[in-house]
Amino acid sequence: MNPGNQPYRLADSPWFWALVFSLMALVGLGLIAPKFDVRQRQIEGRYLGRQKAAEERARRSAGLEPTDLAEEARERGDMAPRRLVPLWTLAVAAGAAAAGSGVMLRRECLAVRR
Repeated sequence: MNPGNQPYRLADSPWFWALVFSLMALVGLGLIAPKFDVRQRQIEGRYLGRQKAAEERARRSAGLEPTDLAEEARERGDMAPRRLVPLWTLAVAAGAAAAGSGVMLRRECLAVRR
């Protein structure tokens, strides 16, 4: 794989850079996780509120008995901590990319030594 007598440089491997960027993605996800959770909770709360309001508008336009949305509102502590858009999916993807590129980089390094 190493043409001529040039020494093998790790930084020349695309697998090295894939590993570096995927590991930095994992670090970044770890750093933004607390802020993401707060922001995502706000966004999803607004989404669920708009969804309930749309359902109520549909009920009223159909001539059904109106319900008081304030009575149906829940405290934030009562809501499920599960997010509609979880951050772990990105972490799994970055972890899989890191593992795959790490394996390929090791394979490439071993092939160059031979």
